Amino acid sequence: MRILSALAFIINVLISGVVYGQLPSKVGSLITVDRNAANLSKRENPHAGLVSMVDKESSFFVPSSVNALNYLNNRPNLPDVLTWEPNFALVSRSMDWGVTSGPLQYQRTGAIKRYGQYVTVWRRDKKGKWRVHIRAEVENYGKQKAADLEYFEPDDKDYLKHRSMVRLNQREEVVFQTDKLFSNILKADTRTGYEEFLADDVRYYFPWQPEIIGRKNVIAMFTKERIEIDTEPDDVGRAYSGEFAYTSGTATVGLKDKVVKFNYVRVWQLKNDYQWKVILEMMFER
Repeated sequence: MRILSALAFIINVLISGVVYGQLPSKVGSLITVDRNAANLSKRENPHAGLVSMVDKESSFFVPSSVNALNYLNNRPNLPDVLTWEPNFALVSRSMDWGVTSGPLQYQRTGAIKRYGQYVTVWRRDKKGKWRVHIRAEVENYGKQKAADLEYFEPDDKDYLKHRSMVRLNQREEVVFQTDKLFSNILKADTRTGYEEFLADDVRYYFPWQPEIIGRKNVIAMFTKERIEIDTEPDDVGRAYSGEFAYTSGTATVGLKDKVVKFNYVRVWQLKNDYQWKVILEMMFER
């Protein structure tokens, strides 16, 4: 049996071409689903990889939000090659909600290879399987090596198990109003808003910029590129255990020589001081 197990492992490595280290079980379950879909995309085709992780409630930003299953069933003009690899992952204590993000590469036959970043907000369906809730991508030049995998395994602390939909909706509204406050401050001053609401170790994805890690580096990029941002939230979701949430919406981005319409996705964490901070943000053109 040991010989057969070892042989099976070797065959799996030969098929995937990648050897991964041992991961904690909770966040590891999500990373494995994301990696398996990426491997399927690489071995078979992008359509097979993407279909494997969605259901009828999943949404893709392409760049506007669409129902992912309908979109894929209509056989869109996907690239011939699409690969990705998570280098950031988290799951909530309630194990119903998670996030992965990382670099991606894609190419159409006869065209040059292109690069970018993706972010996926996940939820678990009634059968306990991880499914995409929303997924978005942004393009960059692919010149910077991706950061090493960083993940957050949830602790075993207890959390309030609310039964009332009214109460659950109220908790989401708190996050939505926090994003509204953030947006109001951005209208007055972009740098002040981001200084106040970004976590110290935030991950930031902006078109044609490499992955940016750290609030100071994000604000430095805004200053260098003379970027001004106004945002308006229109959607929110929160983990049942309450410590993570996301918002998405529209943005107007002033660049050096033009104004561009964007969408955004923000991932929030409730910090120890009971303040909501953005731990990941992606801006992408709409």
